[in-house]
Amino acid sequence: MPNDDITHPIPDLTGYITEGQIYIDRHLYNSGIYPPINVLPSLSRLMKNAIGKDRTRIDHLDVSNQLYAKYAIGKDALAMKSVVGEESLSEDDKLCIKFLERFEKEFITQGKNENRTIEESLNLGWNLLKTFPKEMLNRIPKEILEKFYKDK
Repeated sequence: MPNDDITHPIPDLTGYITEGQIYIDRHLYNSGIYPPINVLPSLSRLMKNAIGKDRTRIDHLDVSNQLYAKYAIGKDALAMKSVVGEESLSEDDKLCIKFLERFEKEFITQGKNENRTIEESLNLGWNLLKTFPKEMLNRIPKEILEKFYKDK
């Protein structure tokens, strides 16, 4: 698409005839992240009906939502860091940036011959969420946290 413009008529119109969209990001690619999938603008219209108890795992949607939220906050904190400097960031902001870096390097990045299962991906998601104290995981119900958030 011209100049990475997702609002250009071609990519914009094709989005309406698919069950989802995967956004390939030039910045992630240039940073060595492969596949360079930007999860924030990417979407699946079928995911909510295809995951969860009796399909993948009961924590799937909650983990997905929490990873997404913390990654978005990390992106905002990184943008703020470039304006005000690291010394002006709160400890929570620094934690979110640390999470963002780990998420891109460990979760988004997959080797060309890596065949990660859903179970492995969910476990990796929990491992990444342990970057935060349990109290900061506000998108996951208490009973799911109790079952899956194990001490470091």
